[in-house]
Amino acid sequence: CVFPENFNLAGNGSVPLRSMGIQSQSLCRGPLHCISTVLQNEGIQGLYRGAGAMILRDVPGYTLYFVPYTLFCNWLNPDGNASPHPCCIWLAGGLAGSISWVTATPADVVKSRLQADAMQHRKYKGILHCIMQSYKTEGIHVFFRGATVNAIRGFPMCATMFLGYELSLKFIRSF
Repeated sequence: CVFPENFNLAGNGSVPLRSMGIQSQSLCRGPLHCISTVLQNEGIQGLYRGAGAMILRDVPGYTLYFVPYTLFCNWLNPDGNASPHPCCIWLAGGLAGSISWVTATPADVVKSRLQADAMQHRKYKGILHCIMQSYKTEGIHVFFRGATVNAIRGFPMCATMFLGYELSLKFIRSF
């Protein structure tokens, strides 16, 4: 994987990679080489960098995934049919996915920053330090970067997933 000489950061113009501490050549040549490099340099704990922040993202994120889905399905299907109409499932799943991803965005920002923290020049000592440093240097809006994209991406992805789940369940129950 070779990076270009300059990297365009959203809204920040073109930034030379050298100024970000990134060489023009990637350290890893593929997934297996990356795993091997991380294990050699950081040990097994290197593979789990950001795992705590990922748990803080996923637990509330999935709660705000299934609860709205159930509520929207019940609201869109008030007569309580055994199986809601596929359009109701699709809409409920899409809305639930958008809600889930928007609410998970702040924790996802922290997780991504911890995972991308350069081994040689660590900026963050942990989750709370990352939150405080990010807020101090970039303000509260840093935690909501990408929320709109997450909401837009989450809708069709989750709508399709819930529809596939419900239709599969209906098919299996028909036997």
